[in-house]
Amino acid sequence: MEMMDNKKFYKFSKFFPVAIVFSVLLIISGIVSVAVRGINFGLDFKPGMIEEVKIADAAIEVSYSGSATINLNVVNSGVQIVVSGIGADQKTTEIPFSSVNTISEFASKITDSVSEITVNVKKNGNLSSGLFVSSDVSSTLGTNPLKLYIADEKSNVNADNIRNALKEFNEVDVKTVGDSNDLSFQIRMGLGKDDDGKSIQANTSEALKKAFGDKVVVVKSDFMSPQFSSSLISGSIVLVLATLVLIFIYATVRFHWDFALASVIAIIHDALIMITFITFSQMEFSTTTLAAILTIIGYSINATVVILDRVRSDMKIVEADNFTDILNAALTETLGRSIITTVTTLFAVLALFFFTTGTIHDFALALTVGLVSGCYSSIFIAGAFINKVRKSAKFNKIPKIHVEPEHVSEFKPQK
Repeated sequence: MEMMDNKKFYKFSKFFPVAIVFSVLLIISGIVSVAVRGINFGLDFKPGMIEEVKIADAAIEVSYSGSATINLNVVNSGVQIVVSGIGADQKTTEIPFSSVNTISEFASKITDSVSEITVNVKKNGNLSSGLFVSSDVSSTLGTNPLKLYIADEKSNVNADNIRNALKEFNEVDVKTVGDSNDLSFQIRMGLGKDDDGKSIQANTSEALKKAFGDKVVVVKSDFMSPQFSSSLISGSIVLVLATLVLIFIYATVRFHWDFALASVIAIIHDALIMITFITFSQMEFSTTTLAAILTIIGYSINATVVILDRVRSDMKIVEADNFTDILNAALTETLGRSIITTVTTLFAVLALFFFTTGTIHDFALALTVGLVSGCYSSIFIAGAFINKVRKSAKFNKIPKIHVEPEHVSEFKPQK
């Protein structure tokens, strides 16, 4: 190879066989782990229930004895009272929580809004966190009182207490949501063989009320059916495969089929490494984890394209007797960029890992593994595949192009 000056390039090609063996063994161990231990799928990918509950006190009871149809809708900012029906004045009244200081003042505003509405104050006090209703009641007012609740700020109930109350159920996961002034608990529960949505919701509410009394209020409840979870899994697989196909087409148009295939192989490698880590750690595989995998696919292809672009550029200006030397030179030239990009991205990801909890914490952990794998695969996996293909008789002969000295990559092999 005709090179200039004393600049050196690292012989990455020496480590290609070791890297391939290491990656293959790691991926095989992941496959064995999936077969033996399985993947810890979250409720996003399996049937179950997601419910949000609060520990609260009944603040006011609202009833109506007139002939009109009145809907009382509680939103985050306040209450909307919608009057409709034959012979009634069609109107909508909004009462913001911020317009009053106490629950009694709020009750008086409801009474003044529509005649024949009766409001019974059950608990007076400051209206600091707003009111809410149970998710299983109708918003249409009638003679049966509609209860509006306020969070019990003095409650000592925590996530462990909720979890202990539901210990007889399958795969229960409880997380806290909100601050101390407006605390709620998100309950995720797997679905047993003989369970259905209505029965599991009823049994959950019964168990919670048995443990905490009437203070438990269900704010939101969603059920994941087996059909929906199956469609989500199949849709996720199609999404990943479509991404790989589009990336292959893009890289083929921009470079060459072998470069494109090297990019896809590197991406598949990173996805398998992340799945290996997920099954080893038994991290919950949810839509957040899938988002981390897709994020790493985008990061990995970007890092690989930078290297491939430098390889293509050096093929036009570097005089060499074989493709391996040009590949090593290109990898050396882009090494600093690859490391700096990965490290600076890791700063932000590690901040999320150390200073957050829950799904964001798991998201950051998966990204950390993917970032390291993406930098590694762009150099050693993609590089090894291209080098193997280009060492064939068709690609190995590198045309010698005369260029001005200032345009020649100034490298020589490092001993």
